[in-house]
Amino acid sequence: MKDPECIFCKLANGDIPTMKLYEDDDFAVIFDAGPATLGHALILPKEHYANIYEIDEEILAKAYKLAKKLAIVMTEVFQADGFNLLQNNNEAAGQSVFHFHIHLIPRYKGDNAILPWKTGEQDTEKLQAALEKIKAAL
Repeated sequence: MKDPECIFCKLANGDIPTMKLYEDDDFAVIFDAGPATLGHALILPKEHYANIYEIDEEILAKAYKLAKKLAIVMTEVFQADGFNLLQNNNEAAGQSVFHFHIHLIPRYKGDNAILPWKTGEQDTEKLQAALEKIKAAL
């Protein structure tokens, strides 16, 4: 189902003009209007899913297969030195448009596009308790 109020639904389904790199029955891939680097693009499902918690597993698998193919081609075409696949879920994780999407970001030496996080320390007690819960849930 599409959300008539969702900007990414409109972009993915051609209601708003974009520069499309790729399109099939399930996805549109467009260049990002506010890119981190040259070639930054987005994989957008044509159906609306707010995030990874809602997306159909088959569509998710197809999205990541497509991401791999595009990463290979885009790395070559843009002569990138590396590549980021980025997928955020919920505001605390940096999601600002609540329509599942994958960022395809060609990386170039010295581009400073994404700052690395500050390395922290793990709380092994909390991890151990979480480990038990995760194993039980799977």
